[in-house]
Amino acid sequence: MTRPTLSIREACLRASSLLAERGVEDSRQAAEWLLLHLLRSDRTRLFLHWEEPFPAELAPLWEEAVRRRAQGEPVQYITGEQEFYGLAFRVNPSVLIPRPETELLVEAVIRIGRELWPEPGDSPLLLDIGTGSGAIPVSIAVQCPGWRICAVDISPAALDTARSNAADNGVAERITFLPGDLLLPAAEAGVDADILVSNPPYIPSSDIPGLQREVRDHEPVLALDGGEDGLSFYRRIIGQMELLPHIPQCVGFEVGFGQADAVVQLLRETGRWEEIRVIKDLAGIQRHVLAVRR
Repeated sequence: MTRPTLSIREACLRASSLLAERGVEDSRQAAEWLLLHLLRSDRTRLFLHWEEPFPAELAPLWEEAVRRRAQGEPVQYITGEQEFYGLAFRVNPSVLIPRPETELLVEAVIRIGRELWPEPGDSPLLLDIGTGSGAIPVSIAVQCPGWRICAVDISPAALDTARSNAADNGVAERITFLPGDLLLPAAEAGVDADILVSNPPYIPSSDIPGLQREVRDHEPVLALDGGEDGLSFYRRIIGQMELLPHIPQCVGFEVGFGQADAVVQLLRETGRWEEIRVIKDLAGIQRHVLAVRR
């Protein structure tokens, strides 16, 4: 794939062609991302050096990275990083790769939280269930330095990743990480949450085999499988809220395609929140459900 006489441009084009042959979508973009990571460069510098020889000492690493992507492994797991809400996050196969649409959930929760607790000295406690990489609580901790934050995950490896991301972004001391299943560890610890947020597993079990290979074969099934109808975790989370000292004043969920109405109904049936709204993502899909008690 590479040899000392190849230019950086030629190496990129060859990799792009190979990835396309292996059925990789956006093969050119994938090749460029891998190049940028390997060369520790940005796109401007990359193109300035486009016709220079590909560094021979990096050829084995480049070939390995392209091989992994050709086999379907996501670029983010190969590079070990993903940007979310303007911050850098470590990612690995123990956590889902943070998606751009989840940034809208973070934005909505911050906006509502600031409406409910507008004073500079206000310090609401936010509880994140199924934190994964920690993208949601870390981003909110950076944006809302007065908020107290607790994050839960059942996967020890995911919690390790989330702790690393909190440390990398300078908020480790402001987030309490608890191991365990959904709300149970928070209830046992007496966490009195004002805001509850979660992007739980929501893919129906029968749909898992039909997912893109990048997701199906590489991202953690534990964070994908939402049970028979994809709504299992919403039912459990809503049911377990009774275990907390108080029912959160604000609840924010990310939901799967076509699930918003069902999740709205689950929340409405409790009679706990006077305002329930649905937020669409940039593709026009009903993606987030917010319940608020003012």
